[in-house]
Amino acid sequence: MLRVTSNMMNSQLLLNLNRNARTMNDTQLQLSTGRKLNKPSDDPVGITYSLRYRSELSANSQYQENVDDATSWLEFNDTVLTQAGDVVQRLRELSVQGANGTNPQEALDSINAEVKQLKEQLIDIANSQFKGKYIFNGQQYTEQPYQFPTGADGKLDTSSASSVITDDGQLNYTVGESVQLPINITGNEMFGGQEGDNIFAVIDKISAALANGDTSEVSNQLGNLDSRYNKMLTVQADVGAKSNRIELMKNRLTDLEVNLTDMQSKTEDGDYAELLTKSKVQENIYNASLSVGAKIIQNSLVDFIR
Repeated sequence: MLRVTSNMMNSQLLLNLNRNARTMNDTQLQLSTGRKLNKPSDDPVGITYSLRYRSELSANSQYQENVDDATSWLEFNDTVLTQAGDVVQRLRELSVQGANGTNPQEALDSINAEVKQLKEQLIDIANSQFKGKYIFNGQQYTEQPYQFPTGADGKLDTSSASSVITDDGQLNYTVGESVQLPINITGNEMFGGQEGDNIFAVIDKISAALANGDTSEVSNQLGNLDSRYNKMLTVQADVGAKSNRIELMKNRLTDLEVNLTDMQSKTEDGDYAELLTKSKVQENIYNASLSVGAKIIQNSLVDFIR
């Protein structure tokens, strides 16, 4: 027969007490943190899902930030494009006036003065910046696309504006997993490159015709103005389409965040009512084991001397 010694009883009692105390401590830790996963050993499989959800939520948060930045960029672009369109419309009004053969040269000179100012306004628009980036110079957004030397009169010589070639690189925003959206517009797309309806070339021709009193040439440039204005509208429509897609992506990312957060909560968060009940039961078990242990370990040295 196996002889049960006092030392064996004491060791088994301490083992059980430690086990009950550890179980009670784990439950109280979950209760205090509100989480059923506080260390990998709590649920090795669950911790794998938890880390995956955390990673996906982190990526989703970055996508949402990218969407917000892209939205701001597109909204700014839309505002600038509207301003450019207004300038071109005013140019057309002036050109129609200048094409009237009954105007004296003084009237044509007055019209020409405003045409020149409108060209300067378009150049200012073409050099627009958003958050320190030139929006019409592709990936070379740190460089001003329309730069000109200073003329003899101390003013910028913008006569070469029509020959400017802007960078055609795309700025892509990552707005989802494997989803990239180009959001920029190049200056040549908007104002024209080597085409005959390059807005700066058209303005120069209109200005020269007005200065020479050549009303027929002014009339001839109306078609180029209309052509460039239609292209500007197409570019602006494309910006609107991208804005709509960005809005859809924003809604999708918001829904995904809710779903991921819910799954993460189901994996990590504890049931407060259940944990409270378990904690109380385990506390009672631990107290009962202490009480029983006090009765088991009663022998002292005096009891063995008897």
